[in-house]
Amino acid sequence: MAAVKVAVVTGGNKGIGYAITQGLCDRYNGTVYLTARDENRGREAVAKLNKLGFKPLFHQLDIEDQGSINRFKRFIEETHGGLDVLVNNAAIAYKNDAIDPFGKQAEDTIRINFFGVLNTCRALLPLMRSHGRVVNVSSSCGHLLRINGQEPQAAELRTKLSSPSLTEEELCDIMRNFVKAANAGNHYELGYPNSCYVVSKVGVSALSQIQQRTFDNDTSRVDMVVNHVHPGYVDTDMTSHKGPLTIEEGAVGPLYCALLPPDVKEPRGQFIWKDCSIVDWVNGPTPSSV
Repeated sequence: MAAVKVAVVTGGNKGIGYAITQGLCDRYNGTVYLTARDENRGREAVAKLNKLGFKPLFHQLDIEDQGSINRFKRFIEETHGGLDVLVNNAAIAYKNDAIDPFGKQAEDTIRINFFGVLNTCRALLPLMRSHGRVVNVSSSCGHLLRINGQEPQAAELRTKLSSPSLTEEELCDIMRNFVKAANAGNHYELGYPNSCYVVSKVGVSALSQIQQRTFDNDTSRVDMVVNHVHPGYVDTDMTSHKGPLTIEEGAVGPLYCALLPPDVKEPRGQFIWKDCSIVDWVNGPTPSSV
């Protein structure tokens, strides 16, 4: 008897993550886990979905806490033996009027948005079964051309980030160097932009490319796909409810990637726009509408 398929959404208690969870409950033939850092908020979200007729399961998962990640990994392994869909949605963004020092914003944003996703993937990707689908929720801010600090340093950074031989550890060094430079106040001179969120999401997008190359070289599993997605400018807490799109519209791209059919030729390791079109992550152009 075939194992029941399992899908996991991080940061699923609100916003785009909530809509992705609802969409998977509606369209995915398997068990769907809504995960959240805060257990009460997560269970409230599950109860809300239950009232709509959907039956996600809940498990606590804080991508900032390695212990939480490890506990969730053990739970999935012992309960299901593997995983089929992982949507990395959990993230933070400082507001434009935040008064925290730029260095502090860099530390927090990179720690959660990049290293939190990386640590979650390092724990869970080994559990992924053949035909697995990984969706890294990025942003239009995650396009490589958003690395637009001082030249020629920015061009050198873009070249490194888009290199087909870039390793995870080299990418981690680039992220750590940004935090160090942000604290020193010379990040722009070193080629980085004046946005912690941009650097974090470019990091997630670059990570997606590395992960796809790793999957392509994996002889133990077949048809493993990871894509990075710009969901659009969505009306959520993160955007201070300024985005014109609903959370359901923001879930369209991520759900498309999560539900890609078996043995799909593309997209694989690609940057997906909110309308499910493929965008050249290195050269652009990005569509004019965010």
